[in-house]
Amino acid sequence: MDLKLAKKIALVTGSTAGIGNAIATSLAREGAAVIVSGRTSAAVDSAVAAMKAYTKGDVIGFAGDLSVASVAEALVRQHPVVDILVNNLGIFEVRPFEEISDADWQRFFDVNVLSGARLSRLYLPSMRKRNWGRIIFISSESAYHIPAEMIHYGMTKAAQIAVARGLAETTAGTGITVNSVLPGPTRSRGVGDFVAAMAAKSGRSVQTVESEFFKSARPTSLLQRFATPEEVAAMVTYVASPLSSATNGAALRVDGGTIKSAF
Repeated sequence: MDLKLAKKIALVTGSTAGIGNAIATSLAREGAAVIVSGRTSAAVDSAVAAMKAYTKGDVIGFAGDLSVASVAEALVRQHPVVDILVNNLGIFEVRPFEEISDADWQRFFDVNVLSGARLSRLYLPSMRKRNWGRIIFISSESAYHIPAEMIHYGMTKAAQIAVARGLAETTAGTGITVNSVLPGPTRSRGVGDFVAAMAAKSGRSVQTVESEFFKSARPTSLLQRFATPEEVAAMVTYVASPLSSATNGAALRVDGGTIKSAF
C-alpha cells in the first residue's frame, strides 16, 4: 500500500532509540524526509547513519533537549516547516508516590507534556497556512490504567490525550488532524533494560520476568507479551499519512488489548 508520504517532512522527537526510532525509520522507508532528534549529538549522528543505510527518505538530525523552550525554538528556526509532528519525547521511572517531589512532577510535565504542546503551538501556524498537517502524541495505556508505581508518568500520558483532543477541536474542518496513539507495554530500550535488571537482581530469566509481569501487572493484556516498537510504528505511520484523513481527535490503542473496554 502506498501511504503517499513521499515529499512529506516529519519530525519525530526522542527518535534515537526505541519507539521513536522505529517511527522515524518507518516514515523514512515510506519516503518521508525525517528529522531525527535526541539529546546528544553522538546519539543523533549514530541513529541518522543507521537509518540512512536502509531507508529511501532523506534523514537529518537535530541534537538538543526539546523540553527546553529555547532549544525547541532553535529547532523551529532551523526547520520552520514540518508536515508531520510526532511528539514521542518522554521519560518514565518507577517511584513510590510519597517519594515524588515537586521537582519530579515538574520534570515529568515539562518533558512528557509541555515539550509536545510547545512544538505543536510552534508548528501549527505553518500547517494552517498549507491546510495540511499531522500532529501525533505518543501517549500510553497508562493514561487509562494509571500505574500505582509511577503516578506522575500516568498523569502525563492522560494529559497528552487531553491536549491532542483539544487541538483536534481547533482544527475542525481543515486538512490538519491531531491524534494520540496509546502503546501498551512495549519492548523499548528503557523497558528492555528495566526487565533485564529485574531478572539479574532476582536471578530469574528475562522470559520468566516477562511472563510474571503480564500475570501480575498487566493481566488484561490479550497479547501477553511486550509489543515491538515496530508494531507501534506501523499504527503511527498510517495515522501520519494522507490516507488517515477521517481519523481525528482519537486516542488510538496499540495496547495489545490491555485496556479492557469495548469502547
